[in-house]
Amino acid sequence: QVQLVESGGGLVQAGGSLRLSCAASGRTFSRYVMGWFRQAPGKEREFVAAISWGGDSTNYADSVKGRFTISRDNAKNAVYLQMNSLKPEDTAIYYCATSPSTGVPGSSNRYPYWGQGTQVTVSS
Repeated sequence: QVQLVESGGGLVQAGGSLRLSCAASGRTFSRYVMGWFRQAPGKEREFVAAISWGGDSTNYADSVKGRFTISRDNAKNAVYLQMNSLKPEDTAIYYCATSPSTGVPGSSNRYPYWGQGTQVTVSS
């Protein structure tokens, strides 16, 4: 079993930055792909970013390319999402997810393990 706990969410003004963290425990974290997804009120959950187990491959949603950066520290069993130039439309609950899948999938159904989420609110 894998447990994921997100932190770092909060309220920030448009143009500001936040860094989300996800702490993982259980199983072999370093061999799992890690992803971030988000869900805004009234909308479906959407892919944000993913990183391969070795950190050498990443995948980003077009809406966050150039603004968000995903990274991981396997020694600390952690994955991070640095979010810069935040916009009001980035407001959502952000979820960390992990999977033994290969590659850096952007589909939520490829991720069997999920955290509880952390709220990010960007004011205009």
